[in-house]
Amino acid sequence: MFEEHTIDSFTSVITGGTPSTSKDEYWNNGNIPWLNSGELQQDIITKSSNFITDLGLKNSSSKLMPKDSILIALTGTTTGKVGYLTFEACANQSVTGILPSSKHIPKYLYYYLNSIRSKVMSDAYGGAQPHISQAYVKKIKIPLPPLKTQKHIAQILDDAAALRNKTRQLLIEYDSLAQSIFLDMFGDPIKNEKGWIKEKLGKLGIFKNGLNYSKSENGNRIKVIGVGDFKNFAELDNLDHISFVEMSELPKDDFLLKDQDLLFVRSNGNKELVGRCLMVFVGHEKVSYSGFCIRFRKQSSSLNTKYLVQLFQRKEFKKYVFKNGRGANIQNINQDLLGKIEIQLPPIEIQNQFAKKIAVIERQKELVKQELKESEDLFNCLLQKAFKGELT
Repeated sequence: MFEEHTIDSFTSVITGGTPSTSKDEYWNNGNIPWLNSGELQQDIITKSSNFITDLGLKNSSSKLMPKDSILIALTGTTTGKVGYLTFEACANQSVTGILPSSKHIPKYLYYYLNSIRSKVMSDAYGGAQPHISQAYVKKIKIPLPPLKTQKHIAQILDDAAALRNKTRQLLIEYDSLAQSIFLDMFGDPIKNEKGWIKEKLGKLGIFKNGLNYSKSENGNRIKVIGVGDFKNFAELDNLDHISFVEMSELPKDDFLLKDQDLLFVRSNGNKELVGRCLMVFVGHEKVSYSGFCIRFRKQSSSLNTKYLVQLFQRKEFKKYVFKNGRGANIQNINQDLLGKIEIQLPPIEIQNQFAKKIAVIERQKELVKQELKESEDLFNCLLQKAFKGELT
């Protein structure tokens, strides 16, 4: 084990701030990158969505942080999220920056803080809006070996992360290929340049809202797909990670899913998730779905569900058809809105040809997903060993 030191014993820690939004001269034509905590989702931070002016920087508590600073989010759903800054920037008050020093390798610190995020989250306070403080960050203890060892560990983890990220990128490229095939065969689904007939979704199948399950302890267990299971993929056929819910009475058959049912996210605080679509394959398992979802079950022989789920993977189409989703803080959609959506409906023979091509891509993606699991397992294993001195 390496000797531990608190962060403030070997480097400086600063927290950002927000220039007054009522003063245009602090924002208009600004060229100083200004980050919010959401930008830390990049992990390796390479861009900023917002910029402030020199006046904005001088007249606020925001401070410039140099390249190679390690950023950590202080509040909300991103609490404890860590980012590595690749350019000089400032940030808002929800972000603390750990500055470079002669005592540590920034990438080493980045990986260590990532490895303890679950502990940081458990230490956070505030209930629905968890947060930590700059003072907390300063007192985090870091195992700090000699710089040569830190560099060695950071390089091993960089290599493992590169392998994992390369595999993730391959999945993205397969998804892009599916979308390219869609456009080639069907054209833009909003413009409908190919003149396909259109039909309302409500005439092609039936909808049913999920249930808000209450937990019990009498041993009736069933897997329930929730919003957290809507990842960045179109089909779900591996149910190993779906959570069980124990309840006093198992749901009626009408609330159980069948192969090729589609689920839509009905309501969520994250508007990006609302309307997300997922096709499920459950086999012989009894699986239900949460009250935050709406199920669509095909009733028409003129529709192939693989075509439909790929249609809803197109972000511009989803944005277009759900532009009337209701709600301010929590957007939501309903069966009526879904049923009125008009979709282009090419001949079923063409949809089936498309589905065969997508099936080939999905088979290749399954192989890549297995590779990704192995590369993530390797990375996590190295991450746990690294700071115990087991990689040196």
